[in-house]
Amino acid sequence: MRVLGLAVLVGVALAIAGAGQAKTSSSHSRHGGRQGPPASGTRGEFDYYVMALSWSPTFCELHPDEEEQCAHKGYGFVLHGLWPQYDGGGGPENCPTTDEVDKKTAAAALAFMPSRSLINHEWRAHGACTGLGAPDYFALADRAFAAVRMPSEFEAPSQPIDTTADDVRSALKRANPELTDEMMSLHCSRGELVEIRVCLNKDVALQECGKRMQSHCPATARITMPASQARSK
Repeated sequence: MRVLGLAVLVGVALAIAGAGQAKTSSSHSRHGGRQGPPASGTRGEFDYYVMALSWSPTFCELHPDEEEQCAHKGYGFVLHGLWPQYDGGGGPENCPTTDEVDKKTAAAALAFMPSRSLINHEWRAHGACTGLGAPDYFALADRAFAAVRMPSEFEAPSQPIDTTADDVRSALKRANPELTDEMMSLHCSRGELVEIRVCLNKDVALQECGKRMQSHCPATARITMPASQARSK
């Protein structure tokens, strides 16, 4: 009986530990502190990049306390992150590094990633795994952000856009004739567009995505892109 009781206690302890690990593990979290999921992968060993372009008005609806991005200036698409990926799915994350993002690099990155907390999080979670230093990683991210042209109707609209995922894809392909459906995925939540993800090679040129890159928006159902409304200081 004592052995059985001990086994039960050990099982409960392991279950609690496992639940704690699952709770702290998340893929591509938007903002995070210094403590994150365990490291995975090896620095510099990956196959291509996923560039995540966040629709800022949707983010700001959910995070009105994010002062730097949401308080004063209206944005349309901003860079969420440039993530190293494997062809088979997933990618390295949280690679050990002693490097930090210096003030000059952060100031330059704010032009396309308008939140210092996001800049620091993305460097620790993803940038450090590229094998690049922080200045080179964010310079590459700047080039990647400029590599995809945004349709004029998506440039910080003052009114909500009622559309479909298929229409968003079509608009992106008109603005970028070399872009195909196999090179991007769309992500929605509660009927609103959250993010577009575009696949790029290591020179940040468009390429087809690897396995497990799937869209999470209904193709033809109506979705909303909330208006980009700047607030006065």
